[in-house]
Amino acid sequence: MKTMMILATVGVAVGLSACTDSSRARREATFSDRPADITCWSYGTQTFQGRSTGKISDREGSISFVDASNGRYTVIDGECRLIYDK
Repeated sequence: MKTMMILATVGVAVGLSACTDSSRARREATFSDRPADITCWSYGTQTFQGRSTGKISDREGSISFVDASNGRYTVIDGECRLIYDK
């Protein structure tokens, strides 16, 4: 019984650390200050293609950023693909 308790504790610890690592990696990629190429679609039709100047905020189906082509703060609803520079 003691062995099962130790194995369960180790399993939970490994599982929690994996979640923390993936959350940290997502935050670093999503909320970094690096520019990104952005392409968005709505119902299969491309609605936006451009580049951000830096930080992109992602909240529940919409993204917001400063558009590099015109310097305006832009908010887009829809499915978007973000490709960050290295």
